[in-house]
Amino acid sequence: MKIHGTWGKSVVVWIICIQCLVPVLKQVSGSWMYLAMIGISKSELESQQDSTIGQTSEMTACSTVPDLVPKQIKVCQEHPGTIHAVSAGAKLGILECQRQFRYERWNCTPEGGYNVFGHTLKRGSKEAAFIHAIFSAGVVQALTESCSSGNLTVCACDRSQQGYTSTADGWKWGGCSDNVRYGISFARLFVDATEKTPRKTAAEDNSQSENDKKKNWKRRMQHLKAMMNLHNNHVGRLAVSKHMQLKCRCHGVSGSCELKTCWRKLPSFYEVGTHLKQKYEESVRVRKGRRKLRRRDKRRPKVRKYDLVHLRRSPNFCLQDLANGILGTTGRQCNKTSKNADGCDLLCCGRGYNTQLIRHSERCRCKFHWCCNVSCDICVTDVEIYTCK
Repeated sequence: MKIHGTWGKSVVVWIICIQCLVPVLKQVSGSWMYLAMIGISKSELESQQDSTIGQTSEMTACSTVPDLVPKQIKVCQEHPGTIHAVSAGAKLGILECQRQFRYERWNCTPEGGYNVFGHTLKRGSKEAAFIHAIFSAGVVQALTESCSSGNLTVCACDRSQQGYTSTADGWKWGGCSDNVRYGISFARLFVDATEKTPRKTAAEDNSQSENDKKKNWKRRMQHLKAMMNLHNNHVGRLAVSKHMQLKCRCHGVSGSCELKTCWRKLPSFYEVGTHLKQKYEESVRVRKGRRKLRRRDKRRPKVRKYDLVHLRRSPNFCLQDLANGILGTTGRQCNKTSKNADGCDLLCCGRGYNTQLIRHSERCRCKFHWCCNVSCDICVTDVEIYTCK
């Protein structure tokens, strides 16, 4: 996966440096999303399988991620290649999340610890909804790409419609479509397993010291969050399938295109991320209905399958609060002239900003002299950098 530009470099720095936040931030339970941070390679996973027939090594790479549920551990042990793709998909999700939110108060910076976004996910806000959707979509994207490229033995590209003809449009299915159906099926199996596995709550662990009413409330909230997460996981998977592209190749004399062969191809993940960012802006606050999630505002339309949903309002993310995983905006670079989210007025939350003058020197107006010399002038430019107080 290639990363271009200064944005990509800054994201890599955040991912590499996340370990330095671990001692500072409060630790929370683990998550499969931590696979994005540890850089698992396919060879490392396969090397940890025991070569003895009928035995599988207990020390798999997934043992480095705490709190994986039994179904996820089983998949990791039986299909190490797919977990490499899951790791790549999780990393794809975190990079796209940071790309979409790079100019906003909450910029998708990992909080540290094994849960990566522990406090944000615990809040059940719009940000948690986006995280679940983009990570789920990332797994679908990476799994599907691995299937099509032949990197996995459990799947291949999709030839199910090959040979069928669309008489109305004058083309027929051919080539090898990206197998998004397998990607969605696997992502549902692995990603949703966390929410479908019952876990002990603190109330159940301390049932002797807490009353039944409080214990039942915690259990209901846990169930409600699981419903929210499953819905948003589904929205992420749908975002990939919805944006699948139809690619065609013409056949005929001199490119006359008398006949076209077409196949389905994955969209760019930036397109998926942009779609989910729009769904984040329109996220629906919900409550628990009798059997499914319902809008808190009963006067509005029902929750649709493409809607992101959340339970609580988001904090403003202005001031640092490490106990709740909020890094604040102090020191963030802003745009003095912008009226959008990256503008100093909004990003700095009215606290004002610092101005720093940086002088850049570079070679310019270069000339080639025969033979063989190049002479250049030195151009000096002054650039003002604005950072939030």
